[in-house]
Amino acid sequence: MSRLGARVTWICPTITLLLATACSNPTDHPASSSYDDLVALFHEWREFERPTFLDGVPDYSPAAMAAQHRELADYQGRLGAFDTSAWTVEQQIDHHLVRAETNGLDFDHRVRRPWARNPSFYTMIFTSRSDVPAHEGPIIHGWIDLWTYEYPLNDDDAAELAERIGAIPGVLEHAQENLIEDARDLWVGGIRTMAAQSNDLAGFANQVAGTSAELDAAIMRAREATNEFRAWLEGELPSKNGPSGVGKDNYTWYAHNVHLVPYTWEEQLTIMRRELARAHSSLRLEEHRNRDLPQLEQVASAAAYDRVFNAAVTEYMRFLEGEDIVTVRDYMDAALRARIGQFSPSEGIRGFFSEVSYRDPLTMRTHGHHWIELANMDLDPHSSEIRRVPSLSNIYDARSEGLATGMEEMMMHAGLFDDNPRARELIWILLAQRAARAIGGLMLHANELTVDETTQFASEWVPRGWLPADGATIVGEQHFYLQQPGYGTSYVTGKVQIERLMAERAIQLGDNFTMKGFMDEFTAAGVIPVSLVRWQLTGRDEEVIRMTTGQMGGPP
Repeated sequence: MSRLGARVTWICPTITLLLATACSNPTDHPASSSYDDLVALFHEWREFERPTFLDGVPDYSPAAMAAQHRELADYQGRLGAFDTSAWTVEQQIDHHLVRAETNGLDFDHRVRRPWARNPSFYTMIFTSRSDVPAHEGPIIHGWIDLWTYEYPLNDDDAAELAERIGAIPGVLEHAQENLIEDARDLWVGGIRTMAAQSNDLAGFANQVAGTSAELDAAIMRAREATNEFRAWLEGELPSKNGPSGVGKDNYTWYAHNVHLVPYTWEEQLTIMRRELARAHSSLRLEEHRNRDLPQLEQVASAAAYDRVFNAAVTEYMRFLEGEDIVTVRDYMDAALRARIGQFSPSEGIRGFFSEVSYRDPLTMRTHGHHWIELANMDLDPHSSEIRRVPSLSNIYDARSEGLATGMEEMMMHAGLFDDNPRARELIWILLAQRAARAIGGLMLHANELTVDETTQFASEWVPRGWLPADGATIVGEQHFYLQQPGYGTSYVTGKVQIERLMAERAIQLGDNFTMKGFMDEFTAAGVIPVSLVRWQLTGRDEEVIRMTTGQMGGPP
């Protein structure tokens, strides 16, 4: 039995949670040692986390949010009252996942407060699926995933969308009442986000025109309301001069208590700087090694695009199976092939990731491990009801993004690009981009740089001029990382954690260690924080203990 499982896992907020509201003592709640009771509480918690709706509009008013925060302490007290000493490691991990979710909502009320300071929180329309288990960043309840519907729409779906899209004007009207805090960079980003929503609504209007008069009218009104809201944001912008970051101490608390990432703000900065330097130096060595080889040519036609991108999927799947990297399942090939996309002609820079994949599509198939994982979640859901659904607050980010990013370099070292040495250069450029933008995200949350300054920094440190400072890629990324503390660094912190776990597991198993065995057991644990996967695979829980008892960095 783990040391953590040998005791009741209640930890008073005065030690780690530091709630602004009352400390709900577990003695106020009946103790339970039943895992089934935890599952029941989890479902109740998920309902509680969802705000009440008034005429289709979620209530994020100051009064409603204050009431929710007061009641949150009761849920945390009930969680703390569980006696998990007789539970399996897997069940104890589920307890920590629920605890982390409640900490995330607490942090939102105390620090992030997206409903009061982040206009992008009120974005409702999403046209495509994210490559991680849920939406990236804070998201309003009532969001509309247009990609989940089948087109052309049937009558029932058209009526449903007319009703849901019809709520957007009310949502944005309430947003003007709720957005009372001063966070300039978040405000600027919100203006761009609402311009994007307006464009998405215009495109959707064209796509479904004539399907339903009610839907056509709802889309028109929603777009008008979006444009009016954007104009209001622009009018208010001159009065917004306050910082948007959460601060270093809050960032560390969030990493330890919500995302269960065992690094402080300062440690993450050190890791990012090290990885940025390693990426650049390794790139120069690769370029020197390949100096007599021809440069990679970009895909130049739609026919060539379809041919080489499909061939890349075939080659990658053959490599994974032939080299015993992971157990290959039927749906993996289809998951990657479905995300190939289509050729886009361009006379300039297409966008950073296209600059990479148009030179060698195989490189980004490795990062496409995201889509394999999503297919796995859809088709082979985890046995745990708590793990089979995406965690709130993007708690999965370092696990999900860390594995996808890690697969790039790990597959390179495993020999995937041995027949195409120039492609190895692209892997180092990808790592440099991830580290550079992560440093910017850290500086944003420390309130030491603005979004514009971080985009300039990232552009300077990404090789070959593929990341213009004013380009949509880096501007959108930095705004997103400002909304979601820890996401910008998650690609690298997760990769570093996975690399360490692989090393520890290899030492544990000795000659019995295999790459395929490691990858399969890592995947089977679910898309949960790497620190929890480490506990499940190795039995080592000291990281989790230190984070949950406040021994890693102080509270904010």
